[in-house]
This record gives sequence, C-alpha cells and structure tokens, in this order.
Amino acid sequence: MFTTRHYSAFFVSLLLLLISPWTSANLDRQQIEQVIGYFESRPVTGFEQFLDQLNGSPAVTAETANVISAYRSDRDLNDAQSDLLYRLLGIYTRLRYGDAALETLQQLVAIPTYQDENIPQHENPEFHRFAAVLSALATDFGLKFRNVDDRVYEITLAGEGDELVGFHAHADVVPVNPELWVLEDGTRLDPLQVTRIGDRLYGRGTEDDKNGIVVSLYAMRVIQEQHLDLLRTLRLLVDTTEETIGEAIPYYFDSNPVPAYNIALDGSYPVVIAEKGFGTVMASFPVRRGSGEGAEIIHITGGLATNQIPSAATATILSTRPQQLAATLEEAGQLYRAGNGANFSIQARAESDRVILAVQGVSAHSSEPQSGVNPVSRMLDFLHQMDLQQLFQHNHITDAAHYASVNWGLDYLGNTLGVAYSDAFMGPLTTAVTFIGDGEQTLRLAVNLRLPVGREPAELLQQIESSLLAWSAASGVEVDFDLSAADPMYRNPQGAWVNALLDIATETLDMPRKFGTSAGATSIHDLPNGVQFGLAMPDQKYTGHNANEFKRIDQFLLDLQIVTEAMATLGRMPGL
Repeated sequence: MFTTRHYSAFFVSLLLLLISPWTSANLDRQQIEQVIGYFESRPVTGFEQFLDQLNGSPAVTAETANVISAYRSDRDLNDAQSDLLYRLLGIYTRLRYGDAALETLQQLVAIPTYQDENIPQHENPEFHRFAAVLSALATDFGLKFRNVDDRVYEITLAGEGDELVGFHAHADVVPVNPELWVLEDGTRLDPLQVTRIGDRLYGRGTEDDKNGIVVSLYAMRVIQEQHLDLLRTLRLLVDTTEETIGEAIPYYFDSNPVPAYNIALDGSYPVVIAEKGFGTVMASFPVRRGSGEGAEIIHITGGLATNQIPSAATATILSTRPQQLAATLEEAGQLYRAGNGANFSIQARAESDRVILAVQGVSAHSSEPQSGVNPVSRMLDFLHQMDLQQLFQHNHITDAAHYASVNWGLDYLGNTLGVAYSDAFMGPLTTAVTFIGDGEQTLRLAVNLRLPVGREPAELLQQIESSLLAWSAASGVEVDFDLSAADPMYRNPQGAWVNALLDIATETLDMPRKFGTSAGATSIHDLPNGVQFGLAMPDQKYTGHNANEFKRIDQFLLDLQIVTEAMATLGRMPGL
C-alpha cells in the first residue's frame, strides 16, 4: 500500500485522467429498463426461456439478437459479445430471483447481529444462528460454505487455476435504539424487521451490509446454475467484526490465502479507489461528585457506537426547582437553536425533582457528518454555555461539556482545534463527536476521525494530543486520552478488471465514467487490489448506521443485477 509521501499533485491528476476511453457496445440504462419493462408481466423461469422471450420482443437490439444466436449455437463469443451476455445474465438474475432475494434479506435482518459487549463476537449465539442460515442457503444453491472459527463465513464458487477473486461483505451491524425508529408521520418501525413502505425497505442492515451478502449469494447461485466455466475462483468473505474491532479478517488471513483481487460490496458506486483512514480520540473523565451551587447533571447519553452519529442525546439534571429550571433551559434552548442553524430541537421537561433535557438532531454515518445534524456536539456545547451562566454544579459531565465545546465545538472539520486539512481528491479531514456515555467510574466521549492523504496519521495525532493535554493542564480538568488512526488507502486503478467494473457500474447506473473516493473504510482497506464496488449511490444520503436505515427496492434489484454481471465478467475474463 502506498504511504502518504507518495501522493503528489501529479499522481492525483493521473488518477483523475486514468479513466481513458474504454469502449463498450453493451446495453445502457435505457435499454436495460426496456427489457425490465417487457418482462414486468411475464414470468421468468429459466435463462433459456428468458432469452427465448427476449429474442422475440420489441426490447431486443440487433446486437443482442446476434449474441443470443451465437450463444445458443455454441459459437465462440468475442469480448464485447461476452460482456453483453453477462449483462443479460444480470438482468435475468434480477427478474428470476428478485423476490426470493428480498425474502432472504428479510430473514437475515431479523437476526440481531450487533455487538454484545459481554461476550466475544465469535461466541455470540446470534452470529451462530446467522452462520447456520448462510450455510443452509449456500448448500441449497450448490455453493461451498465454510465457517472459519465463527470469525469469517466463506462461500466459494470454484474455477480453474490458482487465481482468487474475493468479494467482501459483513454480517455485523451497528446497535439500534428502537425508540428512535419513528418516521416523520409517526409510524413506528421494528429495526429487526424489514418494513416495506413505498420504494423503501426499512431495517437494520438493509443498507449496511446484509444486502451485500444477499445479492452475492444469488449472483453466485445463477453462475452455478448456468455452469459457467470460471477461469478463476470467486469467493464471498463475510466479515463478523467490520463495525467493531475488525479482528476477524486479519484472523482469517493468518491461515487462508489472500485473494489477488478484493472487492468490497460495502461502499459506494461506481468504483472507489481511495478510502480515508479511520481514527478515534477517546476522552475518559473520572466520575466526581458535584461541587458548587446550582442543579446537578447526573446522567448523559448520546450514541451507541463511535462510527455512528445518533439522532438524539439526553441529559438528566437534578434540581430543587425543576419547573423553573426547565423553563430557563427551554428559553435558552430556543435562542441557542436560532443562533446555530435552527435545524435541531432542544426540549426540557420537568419531572418531580429533575429535568430531562433532550436534543434531537439527524442521524448519519460518522464518515459523512455533513449529512446529519449532530445532537451530541450540540448538547455538550449548550450545556457548557449554560454552565458559564452558573446554572450547574461542576462535575465530570460539565468537564466533558467544557472539553467538547472548547476543543471541537459544532465544527466537524477540525477548525476549532486547528488541525483542518484537505486533499483535492479525497476531501477534508472530518472530526465528529459521535458518542458520550457515563459509567460508574468513568465518562467516555469519542470523536471519530476520517483522514485523507496529506498528513501522516502519527503526526496528526501528536498535534491533537499535544493541544488537548495543554487544554487539560490550563483548565484543570482531569482527563485521559486514547488516540488512534489508520493510514488512508489510495490505489492506482490499473488493469482490465477494474475498468470492467467501472464500465458495468457507470453504464448500468448512467453515471459519469470516473473513479470515486470514500470517507468510509471497509475490510479491503489493507488488501491487495482492493476497491469498493457499491452498493450505495454517491449522490444519495447513506442511511447505514442511522435510525430508520433503509434500502430502495429498485436499487436493491439493480445491485443484484450488477453484482451478477461483475462476478460473471471477472470469473470469465481471460486476463485481469
């Protein structure tokens, strides 16, 4: 993997220009939709039957008719004809198995595969249940399944030769707070049940990343059923710790071959060649009794994971005059809202001897803080402003509010701390306050970092730590810091394989033919020839990690089509 010092303006320009003309005579988005429309009221029961009906339909082009004829006559197809045949195979998969794939997605979403902090992930019975379902599906589809020590689930479609292409998805999901799964019209959702409303499939994992597992399984099923002679082996690797400690994939590769080519179905279209580095600044404040005059904040919570911006944060405040305090906070909250965008809410409610303060924002993936409205940072900043007015006793929670407000503020670009920088291709450093939670002895507050190229991670962390320690000494606030950051990934997109993927995505989705970059890190981050290949659209808000996570039905079916075509293409391509 390249290191930061290898990136120059010339190399960035080269990457942007490396999308040189790549000719294709394949079906475009409009022609694909014509085929889909023709079969809307016609059953599809097999590939031969699909080709029969298509050949006699108004949706068939002359080139398509020629390819169908050559295929049925068992004549050799040239590269362009093969590409068209694989696109037809993808369309067939979408039509033949779309409904079945949706049912499988429902089955997998119903299994709560999020972290239980009381047991290791590989001992979690819900993951064992998930593995059993995958095993049964793979066996039914004629695929080889292997559970590698309950860390990685491996589904293989064997081909000739030693070359191996890995497709990567993950079974684990981020935790859910069911109370937050409420639509704007008041409809309550069960995050562990796929709920279809309009063109959306709501449920945890529908976007991140159980959809990637499902479409891969059905793509491999069709390739197996059609007995395509693969020139290399295709392998789906299902990670179990992608959202947490990330130990499963390294554990797997300690004793299993690393694919020569690695494709993550857990990012963005069309083909992403760069991923920001993932980092965390964890601040730990020792719990201490309140001192001084005023009300006392006794509990605060916001977020369930460090890689997720939640939709709400709450604080519980003890007071001898709760009604008066609630009124004061309500009035101050409205002024604070007006001065900070008015795109979130602050509500204070009196209950016997306490006030419940709630900040409601908009949830987002931590890699895209700009797509949400962060309630944690707003709660902490607001509490600090109220603390300056001497409303509260001083304790570990006001310490944390002071720390967050002064060093991070509402900014998510590192400007408040003076560490902002940006890369022309990968975009800016982002710094999102994602999590706060208090325990019996310690309150923890996390800031999620996403690092583009341009600075060495160790140097950046040193600057951040130095600034934070200086603040701690000057303010007298006792706090411990734990900082970490991984290198960003930046790949040189060479080879027929990566350009074939680019063609498939951009032609099918009617997108500009250029490589992309992502703020999210996937399991291919440190693997050779690793790229993201969907399954999200870059121009739409990513709903993974959010309350009310959803996948659009049409996009799910397109993913099924695209992944089938990609697997057939890479499996059969003479040279990658």
